[in-house]
Amino acid sequence: MSRIGKKPIPLPAGVKIKIDGGLHVEGPKGKLSVPLPPGITIENDGKIVNVKRENDSFRAVHGLTRALAYNAITGVSTGFTRELDIVGVGFRAETKGKDIVHFTLGYSHAIEFLLPAGVEAKVDKNTHIILTGHDKQVLGQVAANMRALRKPDPYKNKGVRYTGEVLRKKAGKSGAGGKGK
Repeated sequence: MSRIGKKPIPLPAGVKIKIDGGLHVEGPKGKLSVPLPPGITIENDGKIVNVKRENDSFRAVHGLTRALAYNAITGVSTGFTRELDIVGVGFRAETKGKDIVHFTLGYSHAIEFLLPAGVEAKVDKNTHIILTGHDKQVLGQVAANMRALRKPDPYKNKGVRYTGEVLRKKAGKSGAGGKGK
């Protein structure tokens, strides 16, 4: 039996769910829906949501469906946060309006990043970006796209990185002597 799939999901106050061919979740932060694969059913008894499967042939999607349902319920009740740091001299970011983040990352041009609906950005001290949203998948993709604008350089460690991301710095060229002397 799937260890993740059989865990019950607590239903927070203020979150309403509807089950009809899929799981539709509505809460204070927004609305999300999770498709239900065949062979998977969801039972709700008011305070706890359980994900069940018909038989062992559906075990591959049992834990996945439970994780997606948990992320949807958590997202509409409390939301998710992803943080990025910008490292490098002259590298910075600023918000323009509600849905545009303006990056200066050492290129010959500035980059304007358009945020999708449901994702909000806040910039602290020009180098720390806090992304918040209710859909975990969309939030993670936006953070990955921002990081891809200037990936951390392995030699100087400059670029956009996740907060707390550990990078290994590579050694540069060995020395002035070299061969042939």
